Amino acid sequence: MIATLINHKGTVMIVDDTPGNLAVLSDTLSEAGYRVLVATDGLSALEQMRYIKPDIILLDVMMPGIDGFETCHRLKDDPATAAIPVIFMTGLSELDDLLRGFGEGAQDYLVKPIRPPEVLARIDVHLRQARTVQRVETALQQGEFSALSIDAEARICWLTPTGKQWLDDYIRTLGESSLLNLGDELPLPLQAWFKTQIQNATDQHDQVLEYQNNEGFSAKMAASAQAGEYLLLLHKSTETWDLSALRDSLGLTFREAEILMWISRGKTNKEIGLILGNSPRTINKHLEHIFEKLGVVTRAAAVTMVLQQRGT
Repeated sequence: MIATLINHKGTVMIVDDTPGNLAVLSDTLSEAGYRVLVATDGLSALEQMRYIKPDIILLDVMMPGIDGFETCHRLKDDPATAAIPVIFMTGLSELDDLLRGFGEGAQDYLVKPIRPPEVLARIDVHLRQARTVQRVETALQQGEFSALSIDAEARICWLTPTGKQWLDDYIRTLGESSLLNLGDELPLPLQAWFKTQIQNATDQHDQVLEYQNNEGFSAKMAASAQAGEYLLLLHKSTETWDLSALRDSLGLTFREAEILMWISRGKTNKEIGLILGNSPRTINKHLEHIFEKLGVVTRAAAVTMVLQQRGT
């Protein structure tokens, strides 16, 4: 029994108030190697999922109490269950009902009477897709970068948990308290940078598709496989710079201290200009003043002095 539970292909919850349907589906899935959970109405299904999360849900539309549509809506409204694929089971063939199911967040539907081979095929497809997404999200959460996707209006279409944490931390550096969720627009500085990149998209080979700020938050824009969307790879450096202390210790202006920081991070004059909103010519002028104040003649010498000052 223990080996059977460990080696099962996945956990399927069946939510249906018809005993005959429950019996057929439960037998079919158990024989195919799935672990089966059963609920006879939406509320009891939601209650069960407080204690154990299935990998996929077969959800009847017409049930006593809250119907399948409302049950699905509540599932997708809860971050703890939102990612679980839902397949509706319905005897309704009207297009409006099917569209409503997709509108509530369902991935697919089965029309009654249920055909076991079709049930198994659809469950297999959706479980494989869900597990692929889970692997990608796990890799992102454990890797160096977080991620989110946005549309052309800079509205958030998708984000990982670490992507949301990056946004929350970034917003706090702006002195704002309202946190962002799906459908919200990016914070204004990041939004302005993104829209500039879109406007200059015809010459991307000559553009720096990277955003950074003084607190170590950076974002790189990449193409998305989803039409009309853009992927942002997010990173937060653990390296901290006290620009005020650097300014005071080396006799620089705050802007000169900023430029020294970006030079130390390997940025070119053009890249620094894009980050700070200045022309490369202006950055070069600042560099001349920095070299004069530090008594050096090269970028490498200036960086060396900065690193020595910071004790790194």
